[in-house]
Amino acid sequence: MEELIARVSQASGLDPDKTQQAIVAILGFLRTECPSAEVDQLLAAIPGAAAALPPDEDNDQGGAGGLLGMMGGGGLMGLAGKLSALGLSMGDMQSVGRELFAFGREQAGEETIGQIAGAVPGLSQFV
Repeated sequence: MEELIARVSQASGLDPDKTQQAIVAILGFLRTECPSAEVDQLLAAIPGAAAALPPDEDNDQGGAGGLLGMMGGGGLMGLAGKLSALGLSMGDMQSVGRELFAFGREQAGEETIGQIAGAVPGLSQFV
């Protein structure tokens, strides 16, 4: 995770602590919203990533992530709300997302990232 945090922090201009919080929020989102096999591959490819996530990262959706996402309580809007609460602007969010997914492509492969990005409508703007 240290290499990822340093890379994203440098690309986004955010301090390392805020960068780590943003990465954890995004990875937690991916874990609840995307196909588990691909997310598990991504987490395994980033040393320390799985350990950085709390068990069931904010999984207060009770398995209804899709329904809540359609109602605006989850999905990308929920993630954007979390990142905004950390002090990230939309530009920061895009910068962090693009760099995180670029790193993910290098570590886990284009196919894995493509399947993750394809699982959530609108996620491709951050990939």
